[in-house]
Amino acid sequence: MAKKTFLDFEQPIAELESKIEELRYVQTESAVDISDEIDQLGKKSQQLTKDIYSSLTPWQITKIARHAERPYTLDYVREIFTDFVEMHGDRHFADDLSIVGGLARFNGNACMVLGHQKGRDTKERGLRNFGMSKPEGYRKALRLMKTAEKFRLPVFTFVDTPGAYPGIDAEERSQSEAIGRNIFEMAQLEVPIISTIIGEGGSGGALAISVADQVLMLQYSVYSVISPEGCASILWKTSERAQDAADALGITAHRLKALGLIDKIVSEPVGGAHRDPRQMAAFLKRALNDAYRQVADLKAKELLDRRYERLQSYGRFNDTKADPAPA
Repeated sequence: MAKKTFLDFEQPIAELESKIEELRYVQTESAVDISDEIDQLGKKSQQLTKDIYSSLTPWQITKIARHAERPYTLDYVREIFTDFVEMHGDRHFADDLSIVGGLARFNGNACMVLGHQKGRDTKERGLRNFGMSKPEGYRKALRLMKTAEKFRLPVFTFVDTPGAYPGIDAEERSQSEAIGRNIFEMAQLEVPIISTIIGEGGSGGALAISVADQVLMLQYSVYSVISPEGCASILWKTSERAQDAADALGITAHRLKALGLIDKIVSEPVGGAHRDPRQMAAFLKRALNDAYRQVADLKAKELLDRRYERLQSYGRFNDTKADPAPA
């Protein structure tokens, strides 16, 4: 069994799990039956995990969203979709491996699926640029979405990026134009778009593939205009105040649902998606199916009208200031 990686606030759980592993080793190496003790400790660990995860701070949720063992786009593609055929290149410059996508089937129906892909080890992280896409990545995504529109296929996108790559080469190839073009084109794409924030939803790098008819968000994912570290560096001139920035930004799923910026929160297994990726995929598949059913039968005009109204509703508020008291 692969060794679990625990975050700093999960250390009490790590200590319990270590004791459980020691007892399992003892039971294997001797004739002593201590299965009851192991079961009791297992239940205690499960309850402790529930208790810790019931009162997470936005900064702790950010750490979970970035967990190295968290499922990525291709993990969900393997579990949720069938007949996946990856498509490569933007037909202009290169094939950006930080965004993957291609044709697939969802519940037997043809579709287009695409999303950010981070790497598992040092070599793959370098190849996929830590999930930070360059312009050719967003242009590849747009090419795939326009292909889906041509053949009247729904589009499923998965967002997991710290943000678009800010390097000089990306700026030379018009990073901002590529992101802006995607947002513009997705707003008027004549097929259903279902987008899911599965980890980090960072800034324009996330928006470039998340203009959608239904936006889902995993329970312990984050979605923000800037990373907490970036925000802290701007406001307080130090990234050490990232925790304060995370509290102020309102980046968690429940906060964004309350603001009407996302449609549905998808529950994660106890301890996060990385503790049970297969169960997480089952939860997400059910949520995607529900979301798709809501838009699958809409005609193109109705789809576009609803999407436009949705985009125009962002940022609306009610002035609750009390009327001045009569003189």
